[in-house]
Amino acid sequence: MGNLIGIVGRPNVGKSTLFNRLVQKRDAIVESSSGVTRDRHYGQSDWNGKDFSIIDTGGYVDGSSDVFEKAIRRQVEVAMEEADAIIFVVDGRTGLTDMDRDVFNTLRRTDKEIFVTVNKIDTAKNFHDANEFYELGVEKLYPISAINGGGTGDLLDDVVKSLDDKPEDDNSHLPAISVVGRPNAGKSSLINLLVGKDRNIVTPIPGTTRDTINSIYKGYGQEFLFVDTAGLRKKSKVTENIEFYSSLRAVKAIEGSDVCILMVDATRGVEGQDSAIFSLVTRNKKGIVIAVNKWDLMEKSTNSVKEFEKTIRKKIAPFTDIPILFTSIVKKQRIVKLLETTMQVYENRKRKIGASQLNKDILPLLKDNPPPMYKGKTIRTKYITQLPKSFPAFAIFCNLPQYVKDPYKRFVENKIREHYNFKGAPIEIYFRKK
Repeated sequence: MGNLIGIVGRPNVGKSTLFNRLVQKRDAIVESSSGVTRDRHYGQSDWNGKDFSIIDTGGYVDGSSDVFEKAIRRQVEVAMEEADAIIFVVDGRTGLTDMDRDVFNTLRRTDKEIFVTVNKIDTAKNFHDANEFYELGVEKLYPISAINGGGTGDLLDDVVKSLDDKPEDDNSHLPAISVVGRPNAGKSSLINLLVGKDRNIVTPIPGTTRDTINSIYKGYGQEFLFVDTAGLRKKSKVTENIEFYSSLRAVKAIEGSDVCILMVDATRGVEGQDSAIFSLVTRNKKGIVIAVNKWDLMEKSTNSVKEFEKTIRKKIAPFTDIPILFTSIVKKQRIVKLLETTMQVYENRKRKIGASQLNKDILPLLKDNPPPMYKGKTIRTKYITQLPKSFPAFAIFCNLPQYVKDPYKRFVENKIREHYNFKGAPIEIYFRKK
């Protein structure tokens, strides 16, 4: 990774607002209540021709009763270790607090350059409110308004001067894998197991992950970009604004992925929300692997796997050409197999079949089994080719495409799957006028 800038501070001082301002996107969730950001959140930006990444952290808390306090504090400490420079954000309206002093004393122990940034200096009237923070013993303060961008240019001018000339990593070539599912299915635990460190906060409380988190995994001769998403809930249960935006982030993560690992909690079984998430993935034409997690907690009989798998395939019909694995993150069971299968689905989704091969293998089948006649009119297929899309899509040219119905399209899809390995990849069939 290239240069990293960490944004640190106590809760509710505007760190995520500043993060969104710097990356010029609404990537971090912003809410007036404190403690919203729990994990480290990465984004890319540039200033004066220099590229860098930004880490938005959870608010640094000490001595609170929040169950997430210890985990958040550790996340901030890791961000401080990773960062090349640190933007320490304080609240100009509230003024200097004891917690600000405690956080700054913690930051002094690092050898990174610290930029004390006084946020919420929104008007000329309160510009001098920032002077109180000179008590911290710093030579320079950066009064800003994260909400409207005032003062951020001066801040970035000095921040980029402190950075080394490192090349920024380009991860666009990496397979993007989203880990999706209901809350508390084990998504973050899988990511932490793969990357070998506590990249995400893990607790037994559903809904801990609220932002989408990107983690690079290197292994088995491959590099993957894993995206751990906030657990998707039913719309009727999304009551907080925060939960709504978390679900929105998860949907956006699916849209930006190549393959999704759908984690199902074996102890709860397959429910309607699992099917809804599956439909969301397939509607977006992404590859999919189903991982039935917590399988170690299940009482098993001779046919447990077959019966559970049969139930899943019944619920995801008609798209049943999906790999299903039974895993345990805690026991590290079939995790390597899950990775191998995911990468195979990624390759399947990219697979291209030449037109000559398609017309040799598939066209005779279609001529022997033509679409049903419509009002006495015979539909004749002439030619088949794969379309230049990011997912498997095939165009079949015929004389009366408007009369071809969905059941016949599923018949064509099944024949294509019988001849070529598109397991885990959705297929789209188009009939067009010759």
